[in-house]
Amino acid sequence: MDRFMKWVENKLVPPMAKIGAQRHLLAIRNGVVSTLSLILIGSFFLIFVNLPYKPWADALAPYSATIALPFRMTMGLMAIYATFVMGSDLAKSYDLDSTTGGILSLGTFFMLQMPVNVLTPKKAPLGFVLPMGNLGAAGMFTGIVSMIFAVEVYRFFSVHKITIKMPDQVPPAVARSFEALIPGAVIIIVAWLVRDIANFDVNSALLTVFKPITGILGNNLFGALLPMFLIHLLWSFGIHGMSIVGSIVRPMWLIMLNANADAVTKGTSMTHLPYIAPEQFYQWTVTIGGAGATVVVAVMFLTICKSKFLREVGGFSLVPGIFNINEPMIFGAPMILNPYLILPFNLVPLVLTTISYFAVKWGLVNGFTTYQAWTLPAPIGGYLSAGNDWRVIVLIVINLIVAAIIYYPFVKAYDKKMVADEQAKAHDAEAAPAPQA
Repeated sequence: MDRFMKWVENKLVPPMAKIGAQRHLLAIRNGVVSTLSLILIGSFFLIFVNLPYKPWADALAPYSATIALPFRMTMGLMAIYATFVMGSDLAKSYDLDSTTGGILSLGTFFMLQMPVNVLTPKKAPLGFVLPMGNLGAAGMFTGIVSMIFAVEVYRFFSVHKITIKMPDQVPPAVARSFEALIPGAVIIIVAWLVRDIANFDVNSALLTVFKPITGILGNNLFGALLPMFLIHLLWSFGIHGMSIVGSIVRPMWLIMLNANADAVTKGTSMTHLPYIAPEQFYQWTVTIGGAGATVVVAVMFLTICKSKFLREVGGFSLVPGIFNINEPMIFGAPMILNPYLILPFNLVPLVLTTISYFAVKWGLVNGFTTYQAWTLPAPIGGYLSAGNDWRVIVLIVINLIVAAIIYYPFVKAYDKKMVADEQAKAHDAEAAPAPQA
């Protein structure tokens, strides 16, 4: 065990830490996270129109499309919002103008879409429109490619000073527009050549490339387990696992969630959704109370431990843990590099993922369709995210019991060790000679 921990600490952690600080991944993470408030708002409307009460559903049926419109204008346009923020964030990391980076990224994204000429109604045809199918989660990969291409071209021209420099008297906003003129022209022309002249559908190509990965992550037990394994292994050595792994897989998780939500709006049963494991699957049934489901550890520290230190840790960790904030437990117990707790901390998420995976796969509980604020207590968040399914609450309770059973012998061993340490310190304090007056 010691050799393994040293190998992870010396060989695995340093490169993963570098990945976590990589500017493009940071931009992707920040861009995706920036959309979550809008997704949360839109999800509320989807829940409202899909309450599992038939008289309610029948009453709202004629108005369901109108009521669900905020959902379509938030989650349905997610890639637009994220692309601008990603471009802005990446440009800022290069000390370039953030607004210009966002605008160029968004312009590239739009150029890679194919407008449709709608000739109806005959009296007033709509003309060119952009179908919404590629503007939501399905367009996230195109947004990422657009951001990287646009900002890197912008940086190349800025570094080599191939820009139009305006006099100092010109207002900054106008000067920035002229500075972006040459790189912007190159970016738009290249995107036009690729999408319109070469007729290469970048979005379809990227979805084709990533579809097998998304399918493995969303509908395969090994794929569902892999993110949890990596996230908790990194956490065990003091690295924020979700920040690193989440930047890579979260775009795919959002595609899964969007596909599930879209399936519901088209009448698909909540127990037969396209994907089993979007992010909300883990949020509400696996990482209950935070990474490692450590809310049960806080309860155990308070109720069965004799160590004064562990009881104190349980006391200040329990309430934050109920709201999925478990840094007090991770750094207080600590869970990091703790030979007593590192094994169950990594094992529990894998076991809970397996239980939850088959519960959703076999239709014992609903799948997950909406984003809910991560600070909600798990039973409430899970109930809402799974289409108001009370069975998810039962699953959460079962998973908490399983987590407690796994943690129990390790917590007892750790408590015994801490009690012995506290008694030894107390004995040493009593044996120490009194200070001379």
